Amino acid sequence: MNAATSPAFQPGGLKGKTLFITGASRGIGLAIAKRAAADGANIVILAKTTEANPKLPGTIYSAAQEIEAAGGHALPLAVDIRDDDAVFAAVTQAVQTFGGIDVLVNNASAISLTNTEATPMKRFDLMNGINARGTYLCTAACLPELKKSAAAGRKPQVLTMSPPLSMKSHWFAPHTAYSMAKYGMSMCTLGHAGEFKKLGIAVNSLWPRTAIATAAMQMIPGVDVALCRTPEIMADAAYCVLTNGTFETGNFYIDDAVLAAHGVTDFDRYAVTPGNKNFLPDFFVD
Repeated sequence: MNAATSPAFQPGGLKGKTLFITGASRGIGLAIAKRAAADGANIVILAKTTEANPKLPGTIYSAAQEIEAAGGHALPLAVDIRDDDAVFAAVTQAVQTFGGIDVLVNNASAISLTNTEATPMKRFDLMNGINARGTYLCTAACLPELKKSAAAGRKPQVLTMSPPLSMKSHWFAPHTAYSMAKYGMSMCTLGHAGEFKKLGIAVNSLWPRTAIATAAMQMIPGVDVALCRTPEIMADAAYCVLTNGTFETGNFYIDDAVLAAHGVTDFDRYAVTPGNKNFLPDFFVD
């Protein structure tokens, strides 16, 4: 069974839902947005990029065009998720435009695979400000609307792009600051899943088994994107999680494992290089 014929990919599961997605101007965030848009979902695009950059293609406006072309409704908002007031204002705009928020996707992230000597505190603060603090802030800002969604029986969710919590030194030693920041996102999942369970809000994380070919990945020295998978594998896995009819919370999902559980057996369509089986593994997956 392939992705196109799997029951997990039948249309309509997110129709009428409003998704608040950080870092949605490109890469994994945009792929998730477009996958939801195919159902007719409303997408609130949060990202900083308003003008095209040759090194980082995609803006909130080009993303909005792609989302609407895919069948969704888009609200592009230029927001730095380190800015408290801007995030809360974005929530207000989302509610004014679409009437509420049903799903928060914490996708925005900063990466620097540097050791301690090569990581100035400004870069440390950037990663922790976007990854851990930004995830916490966006979740807190969206919480009142997610509670309303739960009360209305709309099964709200928070889905964060962060890894399973594996406290092993080899995941920290080469890039302690980045690992701290990324695991901070996962700790939000662990804590908020328990905190929000009684509210009927599911909180989970999703992470790729292999490296994903994004613009950010292409900027990391030594990474061969030919050995990566495309962002669509994360989009399809996120779709499976978000359209699951049962209440599942506190999970740290791996993309291909999610798809396999939903009947997908052909993963060739996600390879950057057709026929490649030798993928570059991602961090934090034991």
